[in-house]
Amino acid sequence: MEIPLAATAYELALWIHIVAAVVGLGALFGTAVLSPVAMSMDPRHLPYVHRVRITVNRYLASPGLLLILATGVYQVIDGNWDFGAPWISASFLIVFVLGGMLGGYFTPTDRKLEQIATADIAASGDGEVKLSEEYLAKAKTYAIVGWVAAFLIVMSVYLMITKHGA
Repeated sequence: MEIPLAATAYELALWIHIVAAVVGLGALFGTAVLSPVAMSMDPRHLPYVHRVRITVNRYLASPGLLLILATGVYQVIDGNWDFGAPWISASFLIVFVLGGMLGGYFTPTDRKLEQIATADIAASGDGEVKLSEEYLAKAKTYAIVGWVAAFLIVMSVYLMITKHGA
């Protein structure tokens, strides 16, 4: 049986769209476990955790969102979908909200948390690391916002699959 290797432009756009979502946004899910693991091992790893998150946001999540947006627009136009369809409008809104969260909250907060953790570690000297109340409060808020982002990602996948209003 011969398997054709040719694909339409729409199929290629869909493939890029899905890969960008899996790689770019999937990486965000992976980074969610970094802080708890670092805390259980040694809080001295926390600056590294925040640096990894900044790098993931810059090189995976942000480009992934850009590709998701571009290929999504292409699919709506080429696939004769309607930008006003509820599932499409909501999905685009989620992409913009996630992009805003990445650039306006996650990356700047990770930079701040890295600085605070580094200062807390330095203040601890060679003894046990005592994280400041400032760090703990900001890290708790970060985790809550992370759960909101995760929910939005899961909802966008649901909308893509079910296409409510199509």
